[in-house]
Amino acid sequence: MSTVLLTALALIAYLVATGSVLLRIFHPQGPHFKTTFSAAIAGLVLHMLVLVTMLFTEQGQNFSLLNVSSLVCWLITVAITLTALRTPTILLLPVVYGFASLVQLAVLTLPHSVQLQHFEQNIVLLLHIMLAFIAYTILMMAMLYSFQVSYISNRLKQKDFAAMTRHMPPLVQAEVLQFRILLAGTILLGLALLVAAVFMDNWLAKDNLHKNVFSLLGFAVFAVLCWGHARKGWRGKTANILTVTGAALLTLGYFGSRFVREVLLNTL
Repeated sequence: MSTVLLTALALIAYLVATGSVLLRIFHPQGPHFKTTFSAAIAGLVLHMLVLVTMLFTEQGQNFSLLNVSSLVCWLITVAITLTALRTPTILLLPVVYGFASLVQLAVLTLPHSVQLQHFEQNIVLLLHIMLAFIAYTILMMAMLYSFQVSYISNRLKQKDFAAMTRHMPPLVQAEVLQFRILLAGTILLGLALLVAAVFMDNWLAKDNLHKNVFSLLGFAVFAVLCWGHARKGWRGKTANILTVTGAALLTLGYFGSRFVREVLLNTL
């Protein structure tokens, strides 16, 4: 089966999952979760098959911007889907599945570049990238959970109980999970940066400087937030602003520099 067909099928599956949630998101009985998760799992499997084909080539591992974006999207979608099977995350599902649909559309329509790597020759680099990807995925989940916490808090303050269903988590439970995820992601991000700083010779090279500066700033923001929550009880709006700030810094650090090099410079 061709990569184009697999991508198109993944796009359709994600759209079905998104639509099935949106159509009944505030219904007292909630969405048809069998339809939602069946379509989502089908999309994830198809998405994975596309990733395997695009990432692993005979010449090496193709970690182009589009492929990396698709990989990160897949990791986040897997994580949110697995979490949703155990805890109520109905507000996050259409966001995640909708974004996954857009990524599949990008894979179908945008030109594909080649950025080959040979991780089998550099285990330290592979370890750094694995830790960084997992940390980024977890921290993006923390940001999504912060949006969910903010929404639930606002509905409760306005006494708008009609918008609340049994498929939405209690506010306290949502906040506890948000900060547990945030702490785990911050620790992993710190480990990824430590591995790079100690074991990689080109960590301070010009090509990596932009990424490292923004990554360190993002780590600092998340670390301060974890400390502030533990020691000062920071939550609510303060936590949301710092979480979004840290996520934006990490995204600029990696995807911003890659976008400039692979897209803007190639089109000028």
